[in-house]
Amino acid sequence: MFRPLECFIGQRYTHSQRRNRFISFISLASMLGIMLGVMVLITILSIMNGFEKELQTRILGVVAHVTVSGTDGTLSDWEQQIEPLAQAQHVAGAAPYVKQQAMLTNGQLMRGVVLEGIHPDYQANVSPRSMQLAAGSYAALESRAYGIVLGAELASALQLSVGDKVTVIVPKIQVTPAGVLPRLRRFTVRGIMETVGAQAIDSMTAFVHIEDGARLFKLRQQVSGIRLKLDDLFQARPLRQSLQQQLGSAFSVSDWTKEHGSFFRAVKTEKIAMALILFLVVAVALFNLVASLVMAVNDKEADIAILRTFGMEPKRIMRIFMIQGSIIGVLGTLLGVALGIVLSLNIDSIVPAIEGLLGRQIFPAEVFYISEIPSDLHWADVGWITAAALVFSVLATVYPAWRASKVQPAASLRYE
Repeated sequence: MFRPLECFIGQRYTHSQRRNRFISFISLASMLGIMLGVMVLITILSIMNGFEKELQTRILGVVAHVTVSGTDGTLSDWEQQIEPLAQAQHVAGAAPYVKQQAMLTNGQLMRGVVLEGIHPDYQANVSPRSMQLAAGSYAALESRAYGIVLGAELASALQLSVGDKVTVIVPKIQVTPAGVLPRLRRFTVRGIMETVGAQAIDSMTAFVHIEDGARLFKLRQQVSGIRLKLDDLFQARPLRQSLQQQLGSAFSVSDWTKEHGSFFRAVKTEKIAMALILFLVVAVALFNLVASLVMAVNDKEADIAILRTFGMEPKRIMRIFMIQGSIIGVLGTLLGVALGIVLSLNIDSIVPAIEGLLGRQIFPAEVFYISEIPSDLHWADVGWITAAALVFSVLATVYPAWRASKVQPAASLRYE
């Protein structure tokens, strides 16, 4: 098969020969450096994507995507408002809620909680799959029955189970013949909730019937607001702006980005910074590639002079060394991409194997919010990493190849 002369010579120059083994070693080191840099970059970005996805699932999966309330924090006639809101674009479900801080006590045990009043008929529309009842049911929450559903961690801390009594103390005073006392009510535990992967929710959340909550907080026929669940949580901000314009200044519309947006922006910023830092590993390997090609040009000056004497044009000389460097860069990049993809897709089995060898867990569940190393390979990341590595590998060959094209035959062959 026909091959251009430049390709043939450039490919031959990549092989090790007896008089230039050191240059070949530097070239091999450059290729391995590019391979390791690309592999690490793809793997680390996949892990960071996995962490971001886990955080979105565990945090945003259990918080309201959008809430609609009055400017004073309460909402009247929620029955008339909920149907139009449920029909809005990207809204998958809507439910009224009452939400206040309270204190739960069982004997000498006390815990501060976020007490939410829910409507059992609507709660399934907005309840995430990660919130599962380990015991009891939401249907057991009936108006004036004063039942309560506790998070698993909270129930464990208060030593409560289904059927036990717990006292709810609201931080609002009431005047009685006995004096000024906090408002309190005895509730019966009707269910234990477990939120998969979000122990913080389990340890500080309790649910009661919405009418019981309204009576407890003296809201009469009002609720705190309407919670909306979206089919795409990243549509929360535009939906909030649209609803605010439609409903007017008498309503207050909020979304998850106000409470958790800065956290996820920090995660994205950290991901970008990590990508730039890791790309420096590839940059170091590219500098090694430049150094190896410069040494190869110095070593091949006599060969270049002979080729020029036979009539080879400078641009073809330049092409020879660009091909030599590009072969090293392309091989390193493709090997790095292949290894990075394999590591990213199998990180869930590789990490447990490493933990087994070390005899310890890398991310203990009692210390870290996420106890496993997740991975989410984005092919867009693989694409731009591959393209960037290939482009910079080719650009790294330009200067050494240009120097080769400027070699003067007479000066190089003077002492040969």
